[in-house]
Amino acid sequence: MTPDSILELLKQVPYPGFSRDIVSFGLVKDVSFEDGIVSVAISVQTSDASVPEQIFKNCHAILDPLPEVKHARIELDVQEPATQANANAAGSSGIINKIPGVKNVIAIASGKGGVGKSTVSANLATALAKAGHKVGLCDCDLYGPSIAHMFGRRERPLAPEDNEIIPISAHGIKLMSMGFLLEEASPVIVRGPLATRYTQQFLQNVAWGELDYLILDLPPGTGDIQLTIVQTIALTGAVIVTTPQEVALIDARKAISMFDKVNVPIMGLVENMAWFECEHGTRYPIFGEGGGAAEAKKLKLPLLGQIPINIPTREQGDTGTPVALINPAENDASAAFAALATSVDQIAQS
Repeated sequence: MTPDSILELLKQVPYPGFSRDIVSFGLVKDVSFEDGIVSVAISVQTSDASVPEQIFKNCHAILDPLPEVKHARIELDVQEPATQANANAAGSSGIINKIPGVKNVIAIASGKGGVGKSTVSANLATALAKAGHKVGLCDCDLYGPSIAHMFGRRERPLAPEDNEIIPISAHGIKLMSMGFLLEEASPVIVRGPLATRYTQQFLQNVAWGELDYLILDLPPGTGDIQLTIVQTIALTGAVIVTTPQEVALIDARKAISMFDKVNVPIMGLVENMAWFECEHGTRYPIFGEGGGAAEAKKLKLPLLGQIPINIPTREQGDTGTPVALINPAENDASAAFAALATSVDQIAQS
């Protein structure tokens, strides 16, 4: 497969709303093929988020079925037209909005990946719902969405009118995730502007309805999506997830610093993977002992919970039934998430 043959294939991808294709429009900036991987770089100027989304899907529809293609990497550079950007800059009021009908919006964040932030988000939402609250959960981790899998739902959400998206429901919780919009193996390769638009749509164009809590599962780190969220909606506060390990705590401090700089209250720390307890009752601090508790004390923040590692947490997450659904008397992780939900609720209401 050569660059010219790839371009010929991409001539089958029309620009949305036009009969001309993305190649003849000059939008394809670079193509390559190496070791079964097709790389395509596309540049689009538009203020309509649906345009790059449709181009992305159509490129995959053309390239993915080819037997010689192991993986198609579609990279979109989306820029607003100059006149639209100027209009936005001139008209920006800097007002941070509340989501209609939503009483509390809580961001679940971490400084680095792999600390179990999405597991905490899913189970906190579940525990709050079990406690009688009306709860929504928005998966803002566009590049690594996992909420759809953790709740065992794969159907696409509907948008019947006014471009308002109807969230998916599971276990009494309203859900929205990029995982509902893409095939399970499809990567999300978008740059900052498009990621910003997707995030804003998830927050502002979803019919969340009346909620006591909307939990936001943020991507790890301190990037564009986090800044978009704090600049778009009013947050009740942020919960920082870490493990006891110093390498996780280093990055947790960066996340705390970011929220502090944008005046978002830190509700507290959650120390995940705090220990593993064997069948004989002996606790093993696999990732260190008490690091999260010591950090919370040092920063004068509440330690909201210490969540143990146990096999049911993984098993339940893989089968779409979060471990917090189990009777807390029968599982120590479920009990820890129930206690976490109580702490978060108390702080939100104080």
